[in-house]
Amino acid sequence: MSSIQSKSTVQILAPLSFLYDFAAQQYGMFSSPNMLDIHNRNLAAFSPQPYFIGGFFFPQQCFQVYWLWKLWTRKGVKEEEVGVMEKFGWVYVLGNVCIGTWMFFWNSNDLKTSNIFVLINTLSQLTYITTMLPPLDTRSTPNLLTHIVAKTFAGIGVLDLLHNTSAAYFKNIPPSTLVQVATGVGFAAAGACSDWIFGACLVYDLVALSMGQSGGWSRLLGAYALGTAGIVGVRNWF
Repeated sequence: MSSIQSKSTVQILAPLSFLYDFAAQQYGMFSSPNMLDIHNRNLAAFSPQPYFIGGFFFPQQCFQVYWLWKLWTRKGVKEEEVGVMEKFGWVYVLGNVCIGTWMFFWNSNDLKTSNIFVLINTLSQLTYITTMLPPLDTRSTPNLLTHIVAKTFAGIGVLDLLHNTSAAYFKNIPPSTLVQVATGVGFAAAGACSDWIFGACLVYDLVALSMGQSGGWSRLLGAYALGTAGIVGVRNWF
């Protein structure tokens, strides 16, 4: 293995940003008030079932660790694959810094400031996967890992943005008819443009939202989840 001196900047910053985000999330879970306390104080129309967030992050972080190991060692990684990993690496670092910093403002109940960091992360991840990420190649482990990490970051970012924005600005306000229609149209349109990785994330987001809500809005979100799953399935089948 090459020495640290021979590592590129992003090879060093990527794992450091992961550790920063991971440490911040641990602090957020075990501090008082913790992240769940703030969630429960600020329920809104896009508040998900909170345990779905943890259920998403555990496997995602496993993929991140594998991706980081590939980035750090470059073992079995071709030159063109290195370029793809390093280009995403900068967006990855930005995302970890944003989400790690987000936690401190969230736990301080400063949701409007925390929303700024969520917005930066989500828009940067969505911009990357829609404009800069090369086509998926399942024969290439580094390529596949980059797609999984990038698209799961973007996918959970969509949920984060809906959640934080609604909690910051529309606490305890039920969704209007316009919001309900726009939610269905937005997710259906996104699903129609998504591959199976990002599409699965969108369906997961809707299920998490459905489980976090109640009554007719919960049932409608569940229907949106089924509809989006069907759209993603048909789109990827053909």
